[in-house]
Amino acid sequence: MSFGKMLFERVGSDTLKYNFLKAAPFWAGSVITGLVAVAYTKLFAWAEHGTSYVFHHAIYLFFIITPCCFVISWWLVNKFSPYARGSGIPQVMAAIELSTPRTVDKVNRLLSIRVIVVKICSSLVMVFGGGIIGREGPTIQIAGSVFWKINQWLPAWWPKISKKNMIMTGAAAGLAAAFNTPLGGIVFAVEELTKTHINQFKTALFTAIIIAGLTAQAFLGPYLYLGYPDVSKLSGFIFFPVLIVALLSGLVGSGISKWMLFLIRWKKSFTKNRQHLAYLIICGLIVACLAVFVTEGMFGSGKALITRTLFTNEKYAAWYITLFRVAGPVLSFTTGAAGGVFAPALAAGASIGSLLAGWFHLSATDTNLLILSGMVGFLTGVTRTPFTSAILVLEMTDRHNVIFHLMLAGMAASLAALLVDKHSFYDHLREEYIHELSHAERENNEPVTV
Repeated sequence: MSFGKMLFERVGSDTLKYNFLKAAPFWAGSVITGLVAVAYTKLFAWAEHGTSYVFHHAIYLFFIITPCCFVISWWLVNKFSPYARGSGIPQVMAAIELSTPRTVDKVNRLLSIRVIVVKICSSLVMVFGGGIIGREGPTIQIAGSVFWKINQWLPAWWPKISKKNMIMTGAAAGLAAAFNTPLGGIVFAVEELTKTHINQFKTALFTAIIIAGLTAQAFLGPYLYLGYPDVSKLSGFIFFPVLIVALLSGLVGSGISKWMLFLIRWKKSFTKNRQHLAYLIICGLIVACLAVFVTEGMFGSGKALITRTLFTNEKYAAWYITLFRVAGPVLSFTTGAAGGVFAPALAAGASIGSLLAGWFHLSATDTNLLILSGMVGFLTGVTRTPFTSAILVLEMTDRHNVIFHLMLAGMAASLAALLVDKHSFYDHLREEYIHELSHAERENNEPVTV
């Protein structure tokens, strides 16, 4: 064998081994993320079924169950893992920004096994009590934690892998597994999680999303999050109602975000636990009253409202349903318990689209498009990610013929949201988490145990 051939084979073998070692942590994280996402989805569904069972057999128990669940959910977070509260997306964004050797302890507070356990337990208690939350944001923090821990567990001889890239890839894989939307995961990573060029880790990102998605599909099947709404035979003037719905939902989404931020900051002035408990009990009682005296649809993420308006003859939401679905997330998210705003934001936007479609007396197919546009618009108002919002709704429904309508809705909503606030809800919370961690470090300056 010639020296040149031996050298080529040696280099080729080393390169293959190096590439495998670099890719293996991403693959392992993706499989684990998919499995955890499936388990979390099933547990979340069981909790929602439990809520429905109690509602139909002992409805007035919710005046006890809902406040108690709000308190327990908050206590779990406050006692065991304060940074497991809320959605989880701002924590991941903060972790990406802080992922340097000097700030490992800070990231350990945001992403850890403890965060995963507390996040799941707190959100399940919250949703059983009727909390208006979603599981998608929590899944993103859970996935980010999985990838972060795998990166930390790698032995010293393993090829170095960027901590930032691992967290970003984990978060994108988490979103893809939660919604069964691989393109949405990719666009989310580019549009929300990083402003940098992803060329260096694009292969890892794509493969991680595919593996996590396939793992989830292996257990849940190749489902669509929402189904196949009929958006055929649209009216020629439908672009104008789409714009109106997008502008309104973008404004309202940004406005609700502003109101939630105000309440979160106001609550920081609470100096005694009884103040927190009073707030939680009041929020729980309000949610219980809305469900008992208005409609069961006030409970949970709001997915049932979306599917009802898209797939039944009950196309047009009443004004009070829209009002309560829009305001509902405020009552749950500001408690400090775990739970996301993705799904509630989609439901709020759907109710706006449904309401306006009734006002305009639109056909069933035009109404479906306005519902989808409202979903894109409201989510964009909260997240300021118009393309992620459009792609997510597109993949949830597989309605490619309205892709331009949805992108138009996202762009219009993004412009409208700027009138309320130049920054997204998640950006504000990311800054607050970074500030909290820096303040805590200055006060006690001690290592974090996980």
